[in-house]
Amino acid sequence: MSEARLMQGNEACAEGALAAGVRFFGGYPITPSTEIAEHMAGALPALGGTFIQMEDEIAGIAVVLGAALAGKKVLTATSGPGFSLKQELIGYGCIAEIPAVIVNVQRTGPSTGQPTSPSQGDIMQARWGTHGDHPMIALSPWTVRESFDVAVKAVNYAERFRTPVIILLDEVVGHMRERVVLPRPEEIDVYPRRKPVVTEGEPYKPFKPMDDLVPSPADFGTGHRYHVTGLFHDETGFPSGNAKLTKDVTHRLHEKIMRAQDEITHYDEFFMEDAEIVVVAYGGTARTAYAGVEAARKKGVKVGMVRLMTIWPFADKIIKKIAAQAKAILVPEMNYGQLVLEVERVAAGQAKVVSLPKYDTEIFTPQEIVAAIEDLNAEVAK
Repeated sequence: MSEARLMQGNEACAEGALAAGVRFFGGYPITPSTEIAEHMAGALPALGGTFIQMEDEIAGIAVVLGAALAGKKVLTATSGPGFSLKQELIGYGCIAEIPAVIVNVQRTGPSTGQPTSPSQGDIMQARWGTHGDHPMIALSPWTVRESFDVAVKAVNYAERFRTPVIILLDEVVGHMRERVVLPRPEEIDVYPRRKPVVTEGEPYKPFKPMDDLVPSPADFGTGHRYHVTGLFHDETGFPSGNAKLTKDVTHRLHEKIMRAQDEITHYDEFFMEDAEIVVVAYGGTARTAYAGVEAARKKGVKVGMVRLMTIWPFADKIIKKIAAQAKAILVPEMNYGQLVLEVERVAAGQAKVVSLPKYDTEIFTPQEIVAAIEDLNAEVAK
């Protein structure tokens, strides 16, 4: 292991992306994500990489998609309104199967909202922000060290599944500083850029899926020429209006992620052995929730906690398991109530699901979590 360092969450996220092989950053500065761009601007030239500040957020995502097609592992970072502006091209990356990582350090909104105030208001936008049917991978760390690990995972998943991957930091984690010990390079698993498999005598089909349903198109400039489009396309890359092809491609885009859902669903369980009430939390809120659960346990309340790192695809299996064993589930979030809708969907009435929203620019206090747990405990005991 390397030496201990005092790092900010945004810096750790940038360091993780670099460790996973990112060598191109394009973006536009916006609080509270700007430290990621600043860190990449300082580090990339020394690594032979490229940093470019574009004229706006849309250009920021466009340039990273272009760089990815040319063979670079890529990253962009933004917040709130910038994330909204990038949505059209995130969708383009989904259907054109271009690997890219988009960091959204969430802040209070909508629109320009409350810059630099903490929020978790982009949970649903991460999943449904673009139009059409497509899957999405979104990860949310709760510590500075995990910001590094999540960045490594995000880059690896983007390359493995050839799809945009979103990191949902919140301002609390992005701007927090903690003592961290980062792994050495040889301790980090890095997924390499996929290479085309060409059978002699057969025509080159860049979007022909491999056994894992993911195609391996060649990087631009490596000898193969092919068409890239946001239209539905056949295995050669050229557009097609065929109904069956449209259905098959849509299904494959979903299935290539869902096949690996168990593998890419990351979560932690705390005090779950006898839990009658379970707190489901993520990101910065999970830190306060953990303190609240610990305090409630000391008061004799049988409460446990599940902390979700993977936000999308949603952790259906673990939530179903919780709903089958607990009397109630409490979902604190720094928004008006977003992920709680997924918990309600999966719990399907097996356990009582209670939303604890907060949207006043202030983070939760442990006392607020404890009070909600005690109220719920009294209610289910009736």
